[in-house]
Amino acid sequence: MKIEVLFPEYCNLFADSSNMKYLQQCLPEAEFIYTDYMSEPVFVTETVNLIYMGAMTEHMQSMVIKKLMPYKERIVELIKQDVPFLITSNALEIFGRWIENEDGTKEKALGIFDFYAKRDMMHRFNGLVRGHFGDMPIIGFKTQFSMAYSQEFKYPFIQIDRGTGMNPKVNVEGIHLNHFYGTYLVGPFLVLNPLFTKYLMKVMGVEQPVLAHEAVIMDAYERRMKEFMDPKVEF
Repeated sequence: MKIEVLFPEYCNLFADSSNMKYLQQCLPEAEFIYTDYMSEPVFVTETVNLIYMGAMTEHMQSMVIKKLMPYKERIVELIKQDVPFLITSNALEIFGRWIENEDGTKEKALGIFDFYAKRDMMHRFNGLVRGHFGDMPIIGFKTQFSMAYSQEFKYPFIQIDRGTGMNPKVNVEGIHLNHFYGTYLVGPFLVLNPLFTKYLMKVMGVEQPVLAHEAVIMDAYERRMKEFMDPKVEF
């Protein structure tokens, strides 16, 4: 089993790198390939069981778009082939149509999904999210300078119960198509959502997924879920 982590030297903000640190503890036999920015991604020529990319600076978003644009058709092909992707925080914006700056200028992104991001660098948004993916509860944190917009979010990942979705006017969060899972949530996402982590391992081909430190992480999850269910907690 191969897991490719894209550009870990840059895409590691908000503890997002801990997503793969935890997954590595869950899958000690798996091969984790950490592809640096100067190298060709392994997914271009090989079969992998998961492609992961996490949060980055706004400047790095431009660099990552430039890096991945030649592989756009390959990425689309892999999504159609049900290859799992986990994309967190503002890395999700790389897969939209464009990223708009405060002055109205737009930077073309990969254009794989029909949404765009709009930056407001003078106002960082921080908040909590509680929602569900199917019948699976999902919780997490948001910290971002941008929101995402679309006439219709056709492929939502999380239905929001409390908190802010892709923007304050919609109750959906993230992108889910086949086995592509993209979300603005940070935290790190896999540690905060062990039920989804187990689900993801199944999607990756693990027949009987086992969580590392399962008793501890499930206890923490249940405690946090109780907190997120408290109506007094501000989202």
